[in-house]
Amino acid sequence: MNKTLVLLLVLAHSAFAAPTTPNEQARFLAGMPQEGSSLAELAKHGEFNSHAKDLDATWADAEQRQLGPIRAWAPLGLPEAVGDTGPLLYAFSGPDFLHAYTFFPNASAYVLAAVEPVGLPPDVTKLTEGELGSSLRNLRNTLNASLSFSFFITADMKKDLQATKLTGTLPVLYVFLARCGCFIQNVENIWLDAEGKILTDKQTKTAGVRITFLGAQGKQQTLFYFSTNIANWALKQDASFLRFCDGLGVMNGFTKSASYLMHMDEFHTIRDYLLTHCHTMTQDDSGIMWKDFPRDAWDVRAYGWYPGPIPLFKQHYQPDLAEYYRSTEVPVIPFGIGYQWHPGKSTLIYGVSKNMIRKAIPVVEDKPTAALPPAKALKAIPVEQ
Repeated sequence: MNKTLVLLLVLAHSAFAAPTTPNEQARFLAGMPQEGSSLAELAKHGEFNSHAKDLDATWADAEQRQLGPIRAWAPLGLPEAVGDTGPLLYAFSGPDFLHAYTFFPNASAYVLAAVEPVGLPPDVTKLTEGELGSSLRNLRNTLNASLSFSFFITADMKKDLQATKLTGTLPVLYVFLARCGCFIQNVENIWLDAEGKILTDKQTKTAGVRITFLGAQGKQQTLFYFSTNIANWALKQDASFLRFCDGLGVMNGFTKSASYLMHMDEFHTIRDYLLTHCHTMTQDDSGIMWKDFPRDAWDVRAYGWYPGPIPLFKQHYQPDLAEYYRSTEVPVIPFGIGYQWHPGKSTLIYGVSKNMIRKAIPVVEDKPTAALPPAKALKAIPVEQ
């Protein structure tokens, strides 16, 4: 019996079996052990084993080089933000749930905003053997940049996410959730009306996804990803995303590898929003300019080193930030982050608002979700906009 026939029989059987859960789909895409999963048979065929082996190696390297050091350092370097259970707003994020969760594991909600499309919840049982193999390879290509350099390469990600039937950012979000030891409970495509209220039965310009999950410590949390343009002109035409954020109360802010967009006048609206709605702001030098943090309202400190931008963004060099590093004894960080991702060359800026006292408004779900035991993370293993 040839491989194609075997795969067709597996797929035919799955059509009559109970639908696979989002958590099973996520663990499959993440190349994680499939014992007890309805996808266990599918994992025995095609490219799954090589996919799992490659991801295990890449993830183990990222864990040792970056993720583990971030988890150990963040509570000491960013105590107000890491210990806070309030929502986290990650502007210009791409599908980078990984760094949001690694830095801030206690957030009640993660709100990611970028231009990449959401896509539909992936279903690997609907792919042929050839489609599944190419989809997993393209998924690894997308993940490798983020895991190796800490950011996504936008042009490559766009090509990879459109090249197969596993489209949009959801496959990447699934992988990060599963590999971080989270258990996905519910996934729902959503849209925002003009007032920022969530719609599930009517499409609008602002599309998103809501993922309810149990974090690695068993606490229920929510991930929102919105495909939206947050340039001034776009927010003037449609402020639904900001209105949604208004409903979350005071948040913590995060951004990195943000193409220095908030250095430009065309993105001052989102910059000012972060400065007036966030309790803390954690970023590399590509986020809010050093001089744009009002010192009467913000305590700002820096970590690491400031070598200046990479050549592609050399016009965004900040002389006042360079002077701060020259004249101040700046603590080192044991990891790389952002475009200057090599250890010893990365810049990390952390601001704490003097005025914003966080009093979060809890995220209200449309319907309760039953608590389920979280899946175990792999034992050996704990973007650019």
